[in-house]
Amino acid sequence: MDENRRVSMLLDYIFGKEVSKTISGLKVDLKFSKKTGRLKNIMIYDKLFATMRVDGGLALTLEGGQILNSSPEFRQNTVKITEDASKYVALGKSVFAKHVVECGSRIKPGSEVVVLDSNNHVLAVGKAILSSKMMIDFSSGVAVKIRDSIEPGVHLEEKA
Repeated sequence: MDENRRVSMLLDYIFGKEVSKTISGLKVDLKFSKKTGRLKNIMIYDKLFATMRVDGGLALTLEGGQILNSSPEFRQNTVKITEDASKYVALGKSVFAKHVVECGSRIKPGSEVVVLDSNNHVLAVGKAILSSKMMIDFSSGVAVKIRDSIEPGVHLEEKA
């Protein structure tokens, strides 16, 4: 099986049908562990897109989140937050449920999510602590634990 097909199947399984269309035509390179032979990293145009987690999931990078965010199907894996909370999330702080404006229906506890500001710019990537329904219903508690975030006041498009 070629590398692009393998990554496409993985993306569609984890993030939803048709999400893989976002990377079609891009230069995908897979990095494998020399010791175990297992898939370790997914690179797109020599930039880290995602890392394989031990549970079989993907840990997206900011660049990976930016690429996938252009897919309408992927929006079911995103969390949009208030403008007030955006500056703190850009610093790497967790997203609290009271700051969630909207979120995708595919989000479950432990899901990989991309956090967006009110203009749909990628602020951070992380792991959902709550389901999408709980994020909307709850008025307190951590909704998303942030793993990586942008620099405050800078959008990824501006960094490139």
